[in-house]
Amino acid sequence: MAIFDWRASRRNFLATSGLFSSWAGFLPRRLFGASSTARPRAKKPSSIYERLGVRTRINAKGTYTYLTGSLLPPEVAEAMTDAAQHYVLIEELQRAVGAKISSLLGVEAACVTSGAAGALTLGTAACVTGSDPEKIKRLPETAGMKNEVIIQKAHRYGFDHAVRNVGVRLVEVETEDDLERAINEKTAMMHFLNEAQNQGKIGLEKWVEVGKRRGIPTFNDAAADVPPVSHLSDYNKMGFDLVCFSGGKGLRGPQCSGLLLGRKDLIDAALLNNNPNEDTIGRPMKVGKEEIAGLYVALERYLKVDHEAEWKAWEKQLDLMDKEVTSVPGIHTGRFVPEVANHVPHLYFQWDETALGLTKAECVKQLEEGEPSVVCLGDDYPYGLSVTPFMMKPGEEKIVALRLKQVFIEAQKKRAAG
Repeated sequence: MAIFDWRASRRNFLATSGLFSSWAGFLPRRLFGASSTARPRAKKPSSIYERLGVRTRINAKGTYTYLTGSLLPPEVAEAMTDAAQHYVLIEELQRAVGAKISSLLGVEAACVTSGAAGALTLGTAACVTGSDPEKIKRLPETAGMKNEVIIQKAHRYGFDHAVRNVGVRLVEVETEDDLERAINEKTAMMHFLNEAQNQGKIGLEKWVEVGKRRGIPTFNDAAADVPPVSHLSDYNKMGFDLVCFSGGKGLRGPQCSGLLLGRKDLIDAALLNNNPNEDTIGRPMKVGKEEIAGLYVALERYLKVDHEAEWKAWEKQLDLMDKEVTSVPGIHTGRFVPEVANHVPHLYFQWDETALGLTKAECVKQLEEGEPSVVCLGDDYPYGLSVTPFMMKPGEEKIVALRLKQVFIEAQKKRAAG
């Protein structure tokens, strides 16, 4: 007499029913009835910013650190994820990546820093201490060292704090005669702000010429001066001993990364002042393996980009915004490209503020406080309220145009009802 094994039958039933359920997913729902297979849709996982209660913005302004710089291309994010899976020696990684970057750009040496501001501190430290381990340990105490940095008065800016962190004194000059007189046995470096190259009385070439002739290292802060791509090597080839760029702006690398390019002896000294070396001024300015790898891949990518096609795409985005917004009576537009930094096409908007009852500042505020939030340029340039597609995602130009149009139309309605 056969004995019924309920355990085996249960296993067979579950296996069969599981297979049947799998098939059912491919069969028309009408065979089973809508109610038999209907399941509540899983809620789409919220973004990290939604979970944190932090509002996202559409960046129609450009590369600004407070707006978190740029967005990582997929290959850069992938490289950072890959780098995060392994242990390496930071110094070995820095030197390997530095050699690759210097070869790609045709410069003498390179290293990855914690942003362009980190490069300012490390480059200045290199000019003050060289490779002397005792001097490196003493910073920012600089008594008995070369501890003066010459800068044009017109080039003073918030980021020269990163230079002063080393413990140097900034010596301001205005004319070439001032510069020649200011150089002495305490002069460690001559600092130049590339964004202000058309301000002040001493230009790029003259600054380099004096530095070479007097044996003083020259440093050019070109943080936001990409594009064009040629600038990544132009200033070193011009003769600047050190040049820095932000990694998280036009290069679209990690926001907390930067590039320091220049003379090999100074780059070597900068690395000695840097993480992971303890008891150095650069130890708190840690740049991790993920950022080093990410910036390298971002640079590789950037050098391969079809920049002419990219420019044409930006112009096309501006065409769409221009056409949409100027459909509102009384709104006039124009184009411009900043001479230095964020050197990409921009579109500006002008109107009679009194007639419309809307000021430029009010328009900027409404754009940022509305939904979705759009951040644009207000008084940054003399042309009027302006936008650039430089840091926009594809398709966001349509949203920006509609938001602008909405603000202008609402102002007209309010004025008419007024």
